[in-house]
Amino acid sequence: MKSFVYFSLIHSLLGASSVLAAVPLSSVKRVSNAPTIPNKFIVEVDTAAQIPNKRAYARTIDAVYDSIKARDVDFDVNKEYDLNGLFTGASLTINSAPDAVALDDIPGLKAIYPITLFKRPDPVSKHVVSSPQDPAIIPAKFSTHVMTGVDKVHARGFFGKGIKIGILDTGIDYTHPLLGGAIGPGNKVIGGYDFVGDNYTGQNEPTPDNDPLDQCQGHGTHVAGIIAADPNNPYNITGVAYEASLTAYRIFGCEGSVGDDIIVDALLRGVKDGQDILTLSLGGADGWTSSVSAVVASRIAKSGKVVTIAAGNDGTSGSWYTSSPGNAIDAISVASVENTVIPVQQSIVSGVEHAPIPYFSFAPLNIDGEFPIYVLTQDTTIPNDACTPLPASTPDLSNFVVIVRRGTCTFVQKIENIKAKGAKRALVYDNGNGATGISIPDFPVSLISAEDGLFLVEQFFSGAKVSLSFPKNGEIANVANPRGGLMSTFSTYGPSNDFQFKPAVGAPGGNILSLLPVPLGSFAVESGTSMATPFLAGAAALMLEVKGKNAETARAARTFFQTTAVAVRTTVDENSLPQTVTQQGAGLINVYDALFAKTTVSPGALVLNDTTNYKPFQTFTVKNTDKKSKAYKLSHVPAGTALTVQANSIFTSLGPVPLVENAASVVLAPSKFTLFPGQSITVAALFTPPKGVDSSRYPVYSGFIKVEGPGENYHVTYVGLSASLKQKQVVDNTDTFFGEKIPTVLNAAGDSQVNPTNYTFAGKDYPSFLYRLAFGSPLVRLDLVEPDIKVATTLNSRGLGDGHWFTFPFPIKGSSSFAKVKTVGPLAEIGFHTRHNENPDDNGYSVIAFDSPKFANGSTINNGAYRFLFRALKVTGDRSKQEDYETWLSPIVGVFA
Repeated sequence: MKSFVYFSLIHSLLGASSVLAAVPLSSVKRVSNAPTIPNKFIVEVDTAAQIPNKRAYARTIDAVYDSIKARDVDFDVNKEYDLNGLFTGASLTINSAPDAVALDDIPGLKAIYPITLFKRPDPVSKHVVSSPQDPAIIPAKFSTHVMTGVDKVHARGFFGKGIKIGILDTGIDYTHPLLGGAIGPGNKVIGGYDFVGDNYTGQNEPTPDNDPLDQCQGHGTHVAGIIAADPNNPYNITGVAYEASLTAYRIFGCEGSVGDDIIVDALLRGVKDGQDILTLSLGGADGWTSSVSAVVASRIAKSGKVVTIAAGNDGTSGSWYTSSPGNAIDAISVASVENTVIPVQQSIVSGVEHAPIPYFSFAPLNIDGEFPIYVLTQDTTIPNDACTPLPASTPDLSNFVVIVRRGTCTFVQKIENIKAKGAKRALVYDNGNGATGISIPDFPVSLISAEDGLFLVEQFFSGAKVSLSFPKNGEIANVANPRGGLMSTFSTYGPSNDFQFKPAVGAPGGNILSLLPVPLGSFAVESGTSMATPFLAGAAALMLEVKGKNAETARAARTFFQTTAVAVRTTVDENSLPQTVTQQGAGLINVYDALFAKTTVSPGALVLNDTTNYKPFQTFTVKNTDKKSKAYKLSHVPAGTALTVQANSIFTSLGPVPLVENAASVVLAPSKFTLFPGQSITVAALFTPPKGVDSSRYPVYSGFIKVEGPGENYHVTYVGLSASLKQKQVVDNTDTFFGEKIPTVLNAAGDSQVNPTNYTFAGKDYPSFLYRLAFGSPLVRLDLVEPDIKVATTLNSRGLGDGHWFTFPFPIKGSSSFAKVKTVGPLAEIGFHTRHNENPDDNGYSVIAFDSPKFANGSTINNGAYRFLFRALKVTGDRSKQEDYETWLSPIVGVFA
């Protein structure tokens, strides 16, 4: 049987998730919502396959087409892909859904992929910069260049000259002055292609043309500016590799999503166009390495191109939620590190002598005019200021800036209580918890420092008449970021479900000043792994310029960046634990050291695996590439061990994932050595997992083997799991999410079916199946079985769910059994299923709606009594063995159509 691959709907890399909370079952929509483009597939051809009458065909794909036609399948060829050694195949539309089953077992087909949709990327935060005097402008050297050593590379005269970078994104506004103002040979943007057109949404037909101009969205222009914005401008923006040549591959329209078929087309076009680097700031939570775009991206990287892909912005959803195509095995998945400074706005103080007061917002507060302050209490240690309704004696607050202390209750609750007294604007002074943004719809509010808050309180109760104004443009204010150099909280945690080392490294992605299309404002500060990814692409361009533009350097780029990176700690305290490598990868890139180091260490990462597949013995190589002998010393620096699953629960820990100090131990041999010029040595490392950790928390331990030479520091990063992935419960069978246990069958009224129920399939009288996964599964299957079936179930007969819906990408060939369990026929099969998250409006649960009595292959189900048999394969399980599945059996479902 051919490889059928399916992925759940991918949401934006740049979206935020909500906290897990009970969702009423009545809110579940009894419809299936496809995460794929209906009836469309990418087929991969095995050009070396033995097919009947092969000599009669110039191309294997032509033989495949004829085989499909011979099975009376009506299909259209949307696009052919042919890059020998990387990918050969086609995008097909099967005009009758049941006919898709005919694609199975066709000679010459290597794999069949549904076309997954990726939402258009949006930043985590965004502020359009208004003028060169905007407080968001960072003076002197670009802080992100200083924190990564790019400034030192520039000082040596390297700017990416001669390197070609292909940007797969929303297009580029090449009319921007800092991008050269034009497109074509001799310009910064040397060319490009629009694969989709302005009106493409992912659901309609693309209208390609030769102009990749984007003046409606801006994401790609921001990405391009990070890589290659010209220096010496009033905004102090400098691209990492501003002499590199850019090619714009526009794969998003002004709205909507993009399909895998377009991404694959653009990736292969980039290779044909001779790009040295391809960068993709897109994707969505997936957890597996097998999507067609990830497969193609990985092959391109392995062939000798640098491919950088965003790790994702799902940090709040916790571990085991990696993004595709960032999961591509040989590509560089990039995490986000916070900028060392925060550009902030300022309020002007009147009535007393005082400097402007910075407030933590990229955008000026929407406050016109000058207003006196009003302070609720003189107690500057109050833990619950404005957490309860204000006293009746409180005056009308509509003409004041209300000053409130942070603490205890939410910002929303504080604002609601002061709004009840007429407040229209406020400042919250910090209680020591550190800088954060405050976003309350239709209410201007921001955080100020504790010191500034104390000053305002003292002035108010001393009788001073203090007023504040909030200019839209003002003097510059750069505040040291309290989280500068730490991981962005939104940056996605790995590893992948198949325990690949993801992300690979980190780069600056929080609070990044770059470009926007001219009609959209020209400049903006944005945050996201979408910003870190082009930074890494620019760094790779500098590497290729310095080390040589060749396949060997490109393939080694990830290792160079990993082994010279700087470990990121959990706090700004130098003695704090290093952050888990499942979020930081090998750490923050040090571009200068990666380019000019006189020692090479490889590989960059060691994967010890889980307890079932444990690989405690590892080796790595150290080579002295200097012209003089050097002595080296090795040591072990453990990172925090991530407790990836909640205590006494099957659910993953939400971000920030809790860490403990329990660490692995390692014996290194040798631990000290001297190498002559050009000499190398293989170091053996024997690891022992951490002691005292609870395996039910699925603790992922990690750290660094530090390699110290004279004035040099390198490291090899490692990761392992003190539990067995095969033992991890996959299906959510609790009542946590809906208040009722799941999986469950929803009846015509949308209630859980408890007793045998007949369905006529007239109108809304049909069953729907609701489920959610607490962990990713290599295979999820739903079958129709006889009511008296004898099968061992591992889950309770009623279960629970979380929010997202889809239909099935292709019908499945009928069979009388699966995994040695007798079935009437298959209803659905989903390969490489991601876990659901905590957001009911995003990817929280799945619904399969059976609004007609048909099997997955389109054939009609006979009237009678049946049950639904739901099975989810455990990670590393054998799909042919029933005991490797978690199994749930429904009440009797009567089909009387």
